[in-house]
Amino acid sequence: MLHTTIKASAAFAVLLVLSGSSAFAQTATPAAANATPPTAAELAAGKKIFTTKAAPACALCHTLKDADSSGDIGPVLDELKPDAARVEKAVRGGIGVMPAFKGLLSEDEIRTVAKYVSAVAGK
Repeated sequence: MLHTTIKASAAFAVLLVLSGSSAFAQTATPAAANATPPTAAELAAGKKIFTTKAAPACALCHTLKDADSSGDIGPVLDELKPDAARVEKAVRGGIGVMPAFKGLLSEDEIRTVAKYVSAVAGK
């Protein structure tokens, strides 16, 4: 009985410490900023980045109906339906044979194309 009480007390103490910890504080992240629906201007800018601005253009490798692209190297984005955070991570750092676009596109352009892809994929 004493052993169970000690375990319960220890668990409660850990819970109290963790609940007040700044490690669990909610902070805004780039992905959270992309949670708002894109405006028509953002969609147009994202489409332009996807089809022509990025070098090589995303449209060369990826299929995305909204962009009229039918690339067959990367995944079909209409099937994958990635969220903006996933797209940002892949565009920024590259993945598989896909090159990293960090330094080639601005952070704003990366967020814009990520917001575009996540909004139109599968639609």
